[in-house]
Amino acid sequence: MYRCQIRIKRKKPQVLLRLEFALKFYMCDVKLGGRNSSYKRYLQGIKMNRSELIKRIKETAYLEGDFVLRSGKRSKYYLDKYLFETCPDILKALGREFAKHVTDDVTLIAGAELGGVALAAATAMETGKSWIIVRNQKKGYGTGKLIEGVLKAGDVVLLVEDIATTGGQVLEAAKVITEAGATVKKIVCVIDRRQGAEENITTAGYKFESILTKDDLGIKN
Repeated sequence: MYRCQIRIKRKKPQVLLRLEFALKFYMCDVKLGGRNSSYKRYLQGIKMNRSELIKRIKETAYLEGDFVLRSGKRSKYYLDKYLFETCPDILKALGREFAKHVTDDVTLIAGAELGGVALAAATAMETGKSWIIVRNQKKGYGTGKLIEGVLKAGDVVLLVEDIATTGGQVLEAAKVITEAGATVKKIVCVIDRRQGAEENITTAGYKFESILTKDDLGIKN
């Protein structure tokens, strides 16, 4: 294993993409214009292990207080999905984790608006699969679509989700997909809060898995 230092005076996307490939083989300190780049942290997501992912998510997105969840339930803690989804290293690592659930028969990745969008995109980039967005409701302008992207009858879909509490939103997305003639192969979330999502999703006839649970994050209440 070699260690090198690369200096780039200008940010050029094509160069950065080549660096991502190169750093799979070399441990490099990347400096853009003489300053440490946030892109370096993104590259760390390529080799982030499970314990590192848990640590990064908790230190980034775990909040304590009095919160009302989408399900209407109150909670003394909150996992802010947008805080961890907007960190490039975490998003890259999650894309890799979701990709492990993409079997040969999966033809499409799907994410529900809004939290599932970045996750679906990251998974698609990791796997080379096309992806779609399932809206919460049809927009009142333009094409007025409920599904953005191309979903065909017969598609086999991996549906990704951010935080699963009761599973209500992701079940709504799964219904939209199946009504379009496609099959939801599996629903996978980043974190299962252990508050009924697994039971509700499996009862509805879907296979459910999570990358992490609240127990993995050391959350007791």
